[in-house]
Amino acid sequence: MTMKADKKNKKDSQLVLRLDKEERDAFVRLCNDLDTSAAREIRRFIRQFLKKHRAE
Repeated sequence: MTMKADKKNKKDSQLVLRLDKEERDAFVRLCNDLDTSAAREIRRFIRQFLKKHRAE
């Protein structure tokens, strides 16, 4: 992988949100059960949301 490709794929921003501890724990537990990560699923949601609403 080239250095340019490395920089392009690097995640350099954060999104902080607040939610109930029980919801967060249930979400993380379910992600683990599904062999994925909470961060991966949130990124996937954001990408799908953006794609859907860009088309409108």
